[in-house]
Amino acid sequence: MGILYDYEDVVLIRQAEKPGDPTEITVNCPDKIGLGCDLCRIILRFGLSISRGDSSTDGKWCYILFWVVGKPNTRWNLLHRRLLEVCPSCSSASGISFYKPEFQQQPKPPDVFLLKFWCYYDWKGLLHDITEALCELELTIKRVKVSTAPDGRVMDLFFVTDTRNELHTQERRDEAIYHLKDVLGDAMISCEIELAGPEVTGCSQGSSFLPPAITEEIFSLELPDGHQNGSPASNTLIVTMDNSLSPSHTHVHIICQDQKGRIYDIMRTLKDYNIQTSYGRFFANAKGIFEADLLVMQADGKKLVDPNKQNALSSRLKMELFCPLRVAVESRGPDTELLVANPVELCGRGRPLVFYDITLALKILKIQIFSVEIGRHMIQDREWEVYRILLDEEEGSCVSRNKIEEGVRKKLMGWY
Repeated sequence: MGILYDYEDVVLIRQAEKPGDPTEITVNCPDKIGLGCDLCRIILRFGLSISRGDSSTDGKWCYILFWVVGKPNTRWNLLHRRLLEVCPSCSSASGISFYKPEFQQQPKPPDVFLLKFWCYYDWKGLLHDITEALCELELTIKRVKVSTAPDGRVMDLFFVTDTRNELHTQERRDEAIYHLKDVLGDAMISCEIELAGPEVTGCSQGSSFLPPAITEEIFSLELPDGHQNGSPASNTLIVTMDNSLSPSHTHVHIICQDQKGRIYDIMRTLKDYNIQTSYGRFFANAKGIFEADLLVMQADGKKLVDPNKQNALSSRLKMELFCPLRVAVESRGPDTELLVANPVELCGRGRPLVFYDITLALKILKIQIFSVEIGRHMIQDREWEVYRILLDEEEGSCVSRNKIEEGVRKKLMGWY
């Protein structure tokens, strides 16, 4: 179908010529630590999977090539625009401070808006349908509260931020309300959008308390024996580091099972450790095995030679590759609670579309959601975005708790 945006060579997208073939995304711009992570997060947010990748940099300018597969209805124009937004400007290449940590130039946090609407009735998958509509509108969900009245009517409260930073305008609000009405049809009674005040924003962080049993079970930093986690692919997980292959870089070699967001997990970990990737090659074969070769250096431009630093990075990579998201199903009195923990980058962002995948898995399992709490928690010196979802199990439901956990985990990891 040709190259899109031939007038702009910072980001080029060449769509697949045949169904099933990957689309090529090329990024050619000034470099910065964490750029690969930022690009991978955006690609993941658009529901695409990276099947192969190559990257290289000379310390100032980088060249990155991704082969992606995914949804046929991808909005390529919008993806192109979002990728451009995270690329450093070309004018910064001459005086780029290549190893400047990102936390020194953090943007102002986006405004949080409260989206409130009533529906005449609830149905299995309602929350997913709404979540999908909000994702299409580029609204990021921060917290959800679902309430069902005795007469069956439902009130949904969504605390959201706007990727476009336009939700303060009436035009943007009208667009959002119109799109939601189109999705919900006659079931919608009313819909309102307003800027959340400080008192509401503070409450949107959720409860600061998590039961000790939960933190011990799903936040363990130890790899279990045998690496058994219910994956349909191989349990192979190898991370090695070698300083003999390059005079200036440490070689990192990774072999593991493939899953959704695999390259993002690697690049996110390296970014949090302030490690620069000078060269990278990623590939997943037809048997579900992922392999990566990286040449990396520290922020001071030196190899990673300290054994303690090597062990720390290797251990974190193994944990992130083995279990990037934590999933558990617990008893909460007579009810069932689903918990999903999403690690947050040091810059404050987490993996996208987590709530979308959770609600899709529950919709497929035909399980209704009674209430949702999304909060940020500091656990073992690390920030997590924790989803606590109380399930509305109908009497006589035949879906076991193990089946719920397995279904949610497979959807999150892309094990279809």
